[in-house]
Amino acid sequence: MDFSLLGPVTVTAGPQAAPVELPLGPAKRRSVLAMLLLRPNATVSVEQLISSLWEDEPPAHARTVIQGHVSRLRAALAEGGAEDHGVELATHSSAYLLRIPDSLIDTQRFDQLTAQASPESAPGEAVQLLRQALGLWRGPALTGTVASPPFAAAAHALEERRLSAVEALARAHEGLGEYEQAVRALHPAAVANPLREGLIAALMLALYRSGRQSDAIAWFHRTRQLLDDDLGVDPGQRLSAAYQEILTAAPTADGPRGGAEAAGQPGGAGQPGAQQAATPQHPLSAAAPAPAPELLPRPPAGFHGRGAELAELTRLTLGTAEPAQGGAAGDSGGYPQEGGIALLSGPAGVGKTGLAVHWGHAHAAAFPDGRLFADLRGFSGGEAVLPAEVLREFLLALGTPAEQIPTSTEAASALYRSLAARRRLLVVLDNAGSSAQVRPLLPGGPHCATLVTSRSRLDGLIATDAARPVRLHALGPEDGVGLLGALLGPARVAEDPEAARELVALCDGLPLALRAASAQLMARPRWRLARLATALRDERRRLALLSAEDTGVAAALRNSVARLSADDAQLLRALGAGFAREVNTAEAAALSGADPELIQDSLERLAEMHLLDEEATNRYVMSDLVKLFAQGDGSDRDAPGETSGGAVGGPPGGPSQGPSQGG
Repeated sequence: MDFSLLGPVTVTAGPQAAPVELPLGPAKRRSVLAMLLLRPNATVSVEQLISSLWEDEPPAHARTVIQGHVSRLRAALAEGGAEDHGVELATHSSAYLLRIPDSLIDTQRFDQLTAQASPESAPGEAVQLLRQALGLWRGPALTGTVASPPFAAAAHALEERRLSAVEALARAHEGLGEYEQAVRALHPAAVANPLREGLIAALMLALYRSGRQSDAIAWFHRTRQLLDDDLGVDPGQRLSAAYQEILTAAPTADGPRGGAEAAGQPGGAGQPGAQQAATPQHPLSAAAPAPAPELLPRPPAGFHGRGAELAELTRLTLGTAEPAQGGAAGDSGGYPQEGGIALLSGPAGVGKTGLAVHWGHAHAAAFPDGRLFADLRGFSGGEAVLPAEVLREFLLALGTPAEQIPTSTEAASALYRSLAARRRLLVVLDNAGSSAQVRPLLPGGPHCATLVTSRSRLDGLIATDAARPVRLHALGPEDGVGLLGALLGPARVAEDPEAARELVALCDGLPLALRAASAQLMARPRWRLARLATALRDERRRLALLSAEDTGVAAALRNSVARLSADDAQLLRALGAGFAREVNTAEAAALSGADPELIQDSLERLAEMHLLDEEATNRYVMSDLVKLFAQGDGSDRDAPGETSGGAVGGPPGGPSQGPSQGG
């Protein structure tokens, strides 16, 4: 049998090769067992158990409840063969005693292994013993017990013993001259315990001795700031002493960076101006850096135009719009001053995702520590992705072991920001539904760049996080024809340039619509462009023809409209049926029969979602494709194999737009 407290509270029995977990029941029953295991071979009174299980006023029948839990625990242990292993749960008056060999409890084995380890006198043996001890941990101690002060205190005490073992393991590695291994042992614990000065001091010295002086100094300044912000105190003696040792020790050689990513340490390969030094008595250890995460989707095929927007992204995120000598703009190391955040907004199908992904690939060299990407599914017709899910994927990509990822969004976000603090990362947050969804995912490091795409303006992100808006408009005639040429081939477009320009106009210059039209033509190589243009002139068929299997303008608009309130959707329908191109507040109120003040708010919300465009004060414009969708006239009649255009207020659906230029 095996009794575990270093993680979820469990009991396993059976052969070692295939142990079976015994059913322990609800949290209070596990908590009774945990309290008995924390005091093995010693009596635990019923009063102690009651005060541990009920933080507030216990019920009148608390003793009966405890008796019931003990009775069921006895039955479960007996079924697992407790007697054969020398395990007995006995009653002593108003107390209970769990007789059990120490070797069956993971906390006891952990203490025995750590006690045997001697990092200073026998570092090689200590590494083996301490790794074995730390390997017993399967997550936060006492997981599954009730949330009460006694169990919180017990879990904290166990965690303190784990951290002491981590520090001892690092000392053992340093005794062997394995400074990078010491960094790997210390770094996750330091990230999770940013105010534990002794741990930070040990990490600083290990970093310095591995030739990473700048990273060590950065940890000191970050911790000093946290101590001041959170506690209002200065660094203590141990942390200050480590800092002084790093500053005063004379460097003798420039050592290799020992692989920041391999240790999970901010400040990976490619950071300019990093001074690496080692003291004479500490040999350097060169470990190969782990590969930088590359989560960007493949570049959009046939990307064309957007020169001004690409230059603006470069200026906002890299601090320059001029190409670096021998590379793309910003690739020579131009940093955003405070972690640049660019917000790409625009209507459905205008190409926000494609622009962000294209820019990311073009400037990959400016972000040697990795490129992260997440589709937040804010306008994908289903449930938006929770920030906690994205944080988990990002932390895994940045080298955090799964078992060390915090369960709360706040803690996971803090760990993510810490890992990104000195890295040069590009983070693309695509298809955001709200500012609140984005904020926990902002890396915050001064050398990171963040691109956010959304159909909403996300004014809150601009207000609170200084995001810089980049508004995407439809392609002009020349760029639209250029995109058709990139997709269909220049020769086919050159056959009928007038028809190509008409196609651009019928598609409202939207890259998504132009790609869907190109798909129709590529599937029908004998069609001339004029034939498709003629078909698109029929407004009843246009939305259906501008679809391609599971994607298209109608699907994209349907997902946008699904985010509207019933009143706003009704106004959009009325506007689609009631005016040719422009409308003001009074005209909209007349069309809908609603109060002008309420209509003004609705018009602003529609403009915020880019379903209308406010060309001038109180002058709103609706594109032809939005108007057709709002009228509900999109039909699949006579369109070979295409989907219906749908109507405003219809059920949400349709796929998430992938990283094409029309996303």
